[in-house]
Amino acid sequence: MSSDKRVAVVTGASRGAGKGIAAALVADGWTVYLTGRTVTDPGDGGIAVAVDHRDDDAVAALFARVADEAGRLDLLVNNAAVVHDNLVDPKPFWEKPIGLGDVLDVGLRSAYVASWHAAPLLLAQERGLIAFTSSPGAVCYMHGPAYGAQKAGVDKMAADMAVDFHGTGVSTLSVWMGILLTDKFKQAFDADTLAKAAGNFETPEFVGHVINALYQDPDLDGISGQTVIAAEEAQRYGITDVDGRTPPSHRAMLGDPRVPSDVIVR
Repeated sequence: MSSDKRVAVVTGASRGAGKGIAAALVADGWTVYLTGRTVTDPGDGGIAVAVDHRDDDAVAALFARVADEAGRLDLLVNNAAVVHDNLVDPKPFWEKPIGLGDVLDVGLRSAYVASWHAAPLLLAQERGLIAFTSSPGAVCYMHGPAYGAQKAGVDKMAADMAVDFHGTGVSTLSVWMGILLTDKFKQAFDADTLAKAAGNFETPEFVGHVINALYQDPDLDGISGQTVIAAEEAQRYGITDVDGRTPPSHRAMLGDPRVPSDVIVR
């Protein structure tokens, strides 16, 4: 049964960035399907679905369920990624567990698979958006080569998918998040340290509100394929975080998003 309410899928939303993004979209009036290997009660407007994004059949079943229950899809947020416990160890990659490379499966390949299944549903609407969560690790050294390759990969995936979607009403964007104040991040530091650095953080909910604004931008098609910085888009849209502050962009410190060539070889 088709609904008049906009419908989103947010992958990897059982915690961290995805959980906050999904909560913000629900607050902004969306019906949101949240995926994760473990799921909890997402509140009104949220529909939790247990999905292991290593399993292509489970991903296919997710989008079949969305089509059957909601009858539409307007937004896909590709956020699912394997975050290894040793990710931030200051060691060269060969001295870290080989499992850090799993982010190239659940993080990069999984985003492609979800987008493949989402595309027909998005194309059936007059307007659609695929947003990839990313970071400056796409252009600077951050947490090692596997993490960097995954972030650079989703930035390029957004650019190339925009070419295929051109003229269809479906747009793609990669969104660089800043230093996210997730529950896991807060547990890693004492209260004094967090207080001193508070001006540099952004909440996952902040990113979700930015993605909502990007979807509603009348010029969405004109920016399709770009990699954008959430903090900079927030300034453009007048969005503030929960404390009324607009988090800073870290472009000057960490680097600019890469601009792909406009050459198209088919």
